[in-house]
Amino acid sequence: MPVADLLPELILLIGAAAIVVAASFLPHRLHWLCAIATIVLLGVSFGVVLSRWDNAAQLTFSGVWALDGGARFAKLLIFGTALAVAALSPQWMAADRRHGEYYGLLLFAVLGAVMMAAAADTMQLIVGVLLSSVTGYALVGYHRQWSPAQEAAMKYFLIGALANALLVVGVVLLFGLTGFTGYTELAAGLAANPDPWVIIVAFVLVLIGLGFKLGAAPVHMWMPDVAQAAPAPVAALITVITKVGAAIALARFAMMLPETLGWRWAIALMAVVTMTWGNLAALWQTNLRRLLGWSAVSQSGYALMAIVVIGAVDQSLAALLVFLTGYAVANVAAFSVVVYLRGRTELEDYRGLAHQRPWCASVIILALLSFLGLPPLIGFFGKLLLFSSVIEGGYTWLAVVAVINTVVSLFYYLRVIAILVFPGRQQSVADLGWPAAATMIVIGLMVLGLWANGLISLAQSGAFMQFR
Repeated sequence: MPVADLLPELILLIGAAAIVVAASFLPHRLHWLCAIATIVLLGVSFGVVLSRWDNAAQLTFSGVWALDGGARFAKLLIFGTALAVAALSPQWMAADRRHGEYYGLLLFAVLGAVMMAAAADTMQLIVGVLLSSVTGYALVGYHRQWSPAQEAAMKYFLIGALANALLVVGVVLLFGLTGFTGYTELAAGLAANPDPWVIIVAFVLVLIGLGFKLGAAPVHMWMPDVAQAAPAPVAALITVITKVGAAIALARFAMMLPETLGWRWAIALMAVVTMTWGNLAALWQTNLRRLLGWSAVSQSGYALMAIVVIGAVDQSLAALLVFLTGYAVANVAAFSVVVYLRGRTELEDYRGLAHQRPWCASVIILALLSFLGLPPLIGFFGKLLLFSSVIEGGYTWLAVVAVINTVVSLFYYLRVIAILVFPGRQQSVADLGWPAAATMIVIGLMVLGLWANGLISLAQSGAFMQFR
């Protein structure tokens, strides 16, 4: 087997195992070294992926693992997000006796997301989903003594158990129908099958399973709870990397389906329900972290827009990748403020923050405006490509629904900004010190979108493997 093809993943796998072992022997006061090791490992893996960017697209490990532009871009985004979260974590986790083991779980969660994004075989897809889920459950409930975290982890687990079981049933149906699990063989088998009903049932089950990881309706209810109650760095991680991995996996899976199946309309319907439900639920939130969770649900609906026209519009994959990058940067930026301010969550706790901590308020405001798609922030470029792609693909009505939802989201984003800007009662503001502050400011500056041209060029240079 060409082991070197998976060098970035092997670096993280071996590093995660070493971190878990090292944390068992290091004294607690030295567990911060595991954070440094994690940052180094992620940085090296990021560099390896970049160095291989111009390599020809191919399938490796007997055709189960895709090495193409979509997978490489997803790896860069997932590794970059995890790197930022690892930099935010040491002071937050400093008092936890299992501080070191946390970074091992973080790397395994990253590997699960990468496996989803690179899967070219339904069995590997299942392994990636399960690895991402199992590590996610543990990370969400990492603060074992805090009941909201345990409740969020349990909800995540129960919804995941159902969705993952449905995903497995869908994969089994496809295997029984064609006798193959690889996407290339599956595409040929599905195209030659005259009876679409089993394919439709299997597709719906797979769509629900990946929709769970994406945070899309109707299996989205875990995301607001995780955003609100998980350790804040974990909330930033889980709401991004699972979405990235699942979005790329769903796009790759959809491209092998026959056009006669009508799968584009099914995903379009999921997109409409997801973005509408997420935005309407966010209108009533009084907790910033829960509001960010519902916002993440609505952002999943926008991501699904690009998947609707995947393979039919040339720039659809680039639109998806740029949008996911904009979402990831803005989401981690918003949560970095929550981490820096020691996890304050209620909106009232942020009243007048612009007068006490202008940098913190500025980062939150930039993140929210980026979610909204205001130029020249990074989120604007993603939404611009999304809207132009679906219009070019003949789904103008979907773009209109997305614009209406964007107007709805304006109300709750502006409500948060108003609370930040208008003066409130003076209160002491505790923070986690300069390392978290430096990370917050760096991520906040990235929201400005000064690097958007290079990002778009990088996204447009990547493409999926063709399976049919």
